Amino acid sequence: MNSIKLTQTVQKGGCAAKVAAAELKVILQQVKFPPTRPDLIVDGSTMDDAAVIQVNADLGLVQTLDFFTPIVDDPYLFGQIAAANSLSDVYAMGGSPQTAMAILAFPLATMDSSVIVQVLQGASDKIKEAESLFVGGHSIDDDTLKFGLSVTGYVSPQNIWTNAQARPGDRVILIKPLGTGTATAALKRQAVSESEIQDVLKSMAQLNRIRHLLSDSQWKSIHAATDITGFGLAGHIQQIAIASQVSFEIQFQNIPVFPNTMAFLEKGFLTKAHRTNREYTEKNIHFSRPTSDIEKMVLFDPQTSGGLLLCVDAQAAGGVLKSIQSDFLMAREIGQVTSESGHRIIIQ
Repeated sequence: MNSIKLTQTVQKGGCAAKVAAAELKVILQQVKFPPTRPDLIVDGSTMDDAAVIQVNADLGLVQTLDFFTPIVDDPYLFGQIAAANSLSDVYAMGGSPQTAMAILAFPLATMDSSVIVQVLQGASDKIKEAESLFVGGHSIDDDTLKFGLSVTGYVSPQNIWTNAQARPGDRVILIKPLGTGTATAALKRQAVSESEIQDVLKSMAQLNRIRHLLSDSQWKSIHAATDITGFGLAGHIQQIAIASQVSFEIQFQNIPVFPNTMAFLEKGFLTKAHRTNREYTEKNIHFSRPTSDIEKMVLFDPQTSGGLLLCVDAQAAGGVLKSIQSDFLMAREIGQVTSESGHRIIIQ
């Protein structure tokens, strides 16, 4: 069992296995969804991170799910990363996760059951760390391993971080570095070992939990948020820009990246998502500085369990960043929201 390399059992891993954003939009536009209701505060119309339904004046219920194929070889670590990634959608709405249910596909004929024991234990330990409950799930016998969680959380209806509430003048903070896509592509090609990308693995397994780091006033100064996952930094910023009817100015040199990110990109460790993310954003992204193709790939790199992107009131942003950096050392302010029309993402 210990000799199994999970990344070699699948064609695509982690959030890079997502259906391309542009293709997903075309599919969803052809589906006739049930009528909405007044108590549904956030739905899927703006491609937000989770849905929110209002229970009463003080309580909103957050609902989300996420699952994917192995992005690492170690089963326990895969379980941790998959859980952290699923829980992140609740954090991205400003909520707190309460319960989690497993979504599991497992090849019983070709993989020892001890593998899934470790996957489930990794997820269980991460759910415990999030002070949530692991309450069950559903499993099927399938050709390839897939795992994730359906998560339910609580949020205050007065302070939901939707991707439709970014305001001109807000400062943009990214709490984790970029580069998980290219690093795990290198791992899948067996060009590196897990021991050589420990910084990336540790980041993917870290919960995007920041509430305990911020004061009440700092918390309320955050107007909008998302987590950066399979559509890359550019794709997720574009979704906020469209939903909030704003544009963004991003300072490229301020974007945090892992130490080996540029080297991995230069060696051509890419995924299909690098291309589809570029195609998804090419109409809205503009470069006001000389930017090499390798540098551009940083913006399109598909993240798995990437960091939160926060749009924060300008007066509070410095304090918010300093507080977050106590747990997220590479968190950085990377730009600002502008009122310019056209949903532009200007890279300076």
